[in-house]
Amino acid sequence: MKTTSFIINITSENPERMTAFYRDTVGLEPFPEQGEGALKVIDGLVLHVDGHSETHGMTKEPQRVILDFFVDDVAAEEARLKALGVPFVREQGVEWWGGIISTFTDPDGNYCQVIEYDPARATAPPEEAAAPA
Repeated sequence: MKTTSFIINITSENPERMTAFYRDTVGLEPFPEQGEGALKVIDGLVLHVDGHSETHGMTKEPQRVILDFFVDDVAAEEARLKALGVPFVREQGVEWWGGIISTFTDPDGNYCQVIEYDPARATAPPEEAAAPA
């Protein structure tokens, strides 16, 4: 398959609220060429928020699909989002591969992560670190 672009479609009982959150709070740029709820993530990748007749209430499995936003400074993004009232479920956790991850929820309870990659913080994978010498 040769793709020319990629759209992630999130459905919500309240798509206007979700679109406003990703546009005004997260800071994604509107992408009207793809429709009213379309937001540009990076070139070729669009997040589209829409309604669906079978989507009701909060998400039941917030970890099923996680939106990862790689950033230069996870601490600054976390602070900015917290100042706007965004709730976090994980704050600047360090992964063995050098990722620093803060996880927040959108208005429907879906998990999103801001991630900073710092290769200097990488360590051995957990299975290698636990292996006897």
